[in-house]
Amino acid sequence: MRLNKFIAQAGITSRRKADQLIEQGKVKVNKRPVFKPYYQVDPNQDIITIGSKVIKPRDKDIYLLLNKPIEVITALSDPQGRTTIYDLLPASLTCKRPVPVGRLDYFSEGLLLLTTDGELCYKLTHPKFKIPKTYRVKIRTERELPSKLKIMEKGMVLKEGEKVWPAQTRIITTNKHYTLIDITIKQGLNRQIRRMCRDLDLTILQLKRIKLGPLGLKNLAPGKFRHLSSYELNLLKRTLKQSR
Repeated sequence: MRLNKFIAQAGITSRRKADQLIEQGKVKVNKRPVFKPYYQVDPNQDIITIGSKVIKPRDKDIYLLLNKPIEVITALSDPQGRTTIYDLLPASLTCKRPVPVGRLDYFSEGLLLLTTDGELCYKLTHPKFKIPKTYRVKIRTERELPSKLKIMEKGMVLKEGEKVWPAQTRIITTNKHYTLIDITIKQGLNRQIRRMCRDLDLTILQLKRIKLGPLGLKNLAPGKFRHLSSYELNLLKRTLKQSR
């Protein structure tokens, strides 16, 4: 493995900054300074140090899919003592500090991915990769709903001045009390669905994320989690490659 890649994967710093540390002679392999970022090392045999600190390989990344219930905070802790997503995980996983990919607010529920893979987290949350996120939204039925959905589909400007990309909408079912709609977005602004509906005077009764890229909840119950399968992880990574 290249030395700069090993340092980055160990979670010490970015690969670019690793290059700088190596070129400045601050990295040693078996007690000898190495100045070439592409120098090949064997993490299981070689002793790599930066200053006096020995750099060890990071544990294998974990990828968790959680069905977040309502009234749970998308945070690692909460000063107000409210239930957090970490309260839904065993200590054997929380000690590895997986971070949520994006957020779901207090009264929103559904699919939430947690991972220790910083690069994957960055790509899934950066708008340039345009990873689709689908929400099933229960909205109070009203006569103007079809025309308001068309505004979402064309793109709109929020009252805060942020421009929203066109969304995809699909009506699942409707009655005189409520309408179930799937709304797919690729931008992921903070509380985007709620703010879009607010500006269109639509009343949200329930908001649930049901898909992130190719990933779905399937039969996962609220409050439960599972590890991504190797197939799902590979599918997710292929989706990211195709979106560039």
